Amino acid sequence: MTHTRLTVIGAVATLLITSAGVAHADDAPSVPPGTEATASAPVEVDPNDPDLKLPDGATLAEAKVLDIKQVVEDQSGDERREDTNSDVKFALQAEVLFPKDSAKLSAQAKSRIASIAEEIKTQNATKIRVFGFTDNLGSSAHGDVLSRKRANAVQSVLDQELNDSGITYEVRGYGEQYPIADNSTEAGRKKNRRVEVSFPRAEN
Repeated sequence: MTHTRLTVIGAVATLLITSAGVAHADDAPSVPPGTEATASAPVEVDPNDPDLKLPDGATLAEAKVLDIKQVVEDQSGDERREDTNSDVKFALQAEVLFPKDSAKLSAQAKSRIASIAEEIKTQNATKIRVFGFTDNLGSSAHGDVLSRKRANAVQSVLDQELNDSGITYEVRGYGEQYPIADNSTEAGRKKNRRVEVSFPRAEN
């Protein structure tokens, strides 16, 4: 399958991976994606160094390590890949995975998930997060259930493809929480209906 791809590079704070080590969605997720603690600085900074020329009474903010993020998205927007120095994340729109209001995967969807499994093998990842999301149409409770079912369906295919008992999964359904686009338009809602698969990159 050939796609025209757009690449955007920017600096973002490094995120720490957390894993609950479960194979099914949790009812009460504790750490939503994108809100994890940032990494500590690799070197210590002396706040008393005169070269810093801090005003009297001022203190340094906590230092942060910044990563380079590369984002590659299909022209259609159906699939998105984000790479940082520490993580890889794939986001697949629900329409390319499931029929409307369903958690049953299509044959084409399974092929796409299999390609993600190959990347997981390449990165030698053993901790994988699978998060489901919906738009804000319908009840919040329905969105929560549907997003969990969809995340579980994707995790099940990954588990079959990888066939590795050493891999642990964190699988969650967030429903309409954490939209990445405007829910007031259909184009935005389409982006928000998605399943994300993320895992650590291999250390170089």
